[in-house]
Order: sequence, then C-alpha cells, then structure tokens
Amino acid sequence: MNLPLVDRRIVGRSTNGPKRLRRVVAVLPLAALGLSFAAGCNKQVQHAPDVWAVVNGKEIKRDEVDKYYRTRVNPEGQEPSQEESLSLKLNVLDELIYNEILLERAKRLNLEASDGEVEDKFTERKSPYTEEEFQRQLREQGMTVDDWKQDMRRQLSIQKLLNREVVAKISITDQEVSDFYNANKAQFNVAEPTYHLAQIKVTPRKEPQIRNRKNDDATTEAEAQRKIKLLTDRLNSGADFAQLAMDYSEDMNTASTGGDLGFVPESALTGAQVDPALKRAVLALKPGQVSPPVEAHDQTGVSYHILKLISRESPGQRSVSEPQVQQNIRDTLRSRKEQLLRSAYLAIARDEAHVTNYLAQQVIEAAGKLPDAAKTYMPPRSIGH
Repeated sequence: MNLPLVDRRIVGRSTNGPKRLRRVVAVLPLAALGLSFAAGCNKQVQHAPDVWAVVNGKEIKRDEVDKYYRTRVNPEGQEPSQEESLSLKLNVLDELIYNEILLERAKRLNLEASDGEVEDKFTERKSPYTEEEFQRQLREQGMTVDDWKQDMRRQLSIQKLLNREVVAKISITDQEVSDFYNANKAQFNVAEPTYHLAQIKVTPRKEPQIRNRKNDDATTEAEAQRKIKLLTDRLNSGADFAQLAMDYSEDMNTASTGGDLGFVPESALTGAQVDPALKRAVLALKPGQVSPPVEAHDQTGVSYHILKLISRESPGQRSVSEPQVQQNIRDTLRSRKEQLLRSAYLAIARDEAHVTNYLAQQVIEAAGKLPDAAKTYMPPRSIGH
C-alpha cells in the first residue's frame, strides 16, 4: 500500500539510500522554524515550527513527510544514523516540492483528477483486501482513507499532466529505429536459445524490502500458500500477469516492472544458483503460457514462483524488420526520450516556481552539524524481541 511520489528518475538526481532502508521516500519527524523575507522589503514572514518548505505560498509540513517515512522505513531494521536520516529527509522534501509544483500546474490546465477517477482508483487498490486487512494496513502505516485518496488524486493529476506535456510529444521515426539497429546489431544476434521470462515470487518469511504496489508480504508458510493459491486462481480467471506481479510479487527487483526478468539465455538456467525445478518449468512452457506454482530453494530458503514465458528466441541474427525487434527498439528509444523530456520539463517547472526550503537552509547554517530542527524522533523500540 505504498503511496509513491513522482518517479525520482524524472528529477534527475540520485536518491540511493543505505540498503537497510526502503527505497526512499523516508523522512523522520523534524521541527523547523523558517523565516522568509518578502522581496523588496525588510518585512519578515514567520512560519510555524513544523513548516519545512514553502512552494508558491503553499506550506509543506513535518506531518506530511513523516507519513511517508512511516510507510517506507523497515521498523525491524537497523535505525539509520542522524546524518543518514537528515540526507533522506532532504531527498523526500525535495520530492514533495516537485509534487506540489506539478500539482499546481495540473490544476491550472484543468487536469486535476476528478472525484470519480479517485474513487475508481481507490476501489481498485482496496479490492484485494478484506475490510479488516485494509484497516490494519492503514493503522500500521499511520494513514487514513483521506490520506490515501488525497495521494491518489495527486498521483493521477500529475500523471495526466505529464502525459499531456511530455509523453504526447514523443514520436519515434523509422529512421531512428534503423539507426539504432545499425549501431547495436550485435545486441540482436542471439548466440543461444533465449527465454523472455516474467515471474511472481512469494516467500514464507518477512522480506526486508517490499516494492509491490500493495505493500503485500507473506510472512509465514500458511500465508504464502494462501497467497499463491489466490494468485493462481486469479490468473486462471484471466487476470493480467504483469498487474498481479506489480501488486503482489515479493521480488523487490522485478515487481515494479510487472515481474519482467528480461531475456535469459538457456545456459543461465543450468547455473548452480538456479533450482532445477525452475529450469524444468521454463522448458515446459510455450510462449504466452503461465506455469503452476514452482517451489524453489536457494541460500535464503524456500520460495514460490509463478513463471510466464513471454517469448522464446532461437539462435541467430535478428532482422530489423521483425516486429519484436521493432518493438524492442521503439520501447528503448521512447523510454530514453521520456526520461530526457521529463527532466527538462521539471527543470523548467522548478525555475518558474517560488520555493524556499527551510530545512536545507538550516543544514547549511549548522555547518555540518546536525541542526536541532532535524534531530530524529523515533518511537522507542522494544528490547529483547
């Protein structure tokens, strides 16, 4: 049940945090006192202690970023140092600033998500849970239904804005496809049978990081068995494999891409780190087919996999005229252009906005020491558990 901010790739800056933390939007509660100066005069405008930034007059407060922190930091992991926490706070605050800028633009262009769109998305996100499970998730994350809906409205609005202002401007010409192919011919020379695979992975233990859209994690054998059966039933009923992977897969590396494992050469299936049961399952599939659940074992223990064979590539040089080669190249070029245009669009949007980051100011003023406003508060952890 993650509530993601704008994809950090469009911001064009690194936000990699320590491995023991979840993928950042993580901030710890702060207390900040900011003073801004009105342009052209000496009058001071005083903000409340919990204001961390102001965007075009809109305040971003401690409680908002604190909510994102609670949903993403692993409560059972090692507590970050004060310096690590402060760095993460600055990253999250920066993302919230960008979100506010883009949301304002969406409103000006009448692209704000409607109540109906928000309700539809809310129903979709809530549907896999019983009411009891849903309320438990909210309590664990310190969220309310209104928080969920507010964040969904922001996400949908920003996506509509970027679709219109960025994605709609992208076009890929036949000449660009041809040029890319000629420059990367070796990439399309298949040396051995290759399998384009996707998977949904479930483990009977708590994962240190979960990146599926439902924030769903089976932690016991019974929970894992129930989850695998639920997923199998839904696939047999015609549910989309990629959507289920994004919602439920516990593989942190592939959940966000619909479980896509990419192209796996046949030789890689026989490696010492691959359970023979997985190889047998792959070789038994025809393109487009989905496997029954496969129990596999590795150094971390048992895990359960549902595999999909998207395509099988025979050895040899692929021609630029082949539909799959064309699609692969167009997807690659489109992704590159989208990332470039998004970065440029955000840079312009930020330049045109009036932003004051009070937390950043205090960090500089503290000259490398931890400012009082950024000191971490963490609920006391139990000892001996």
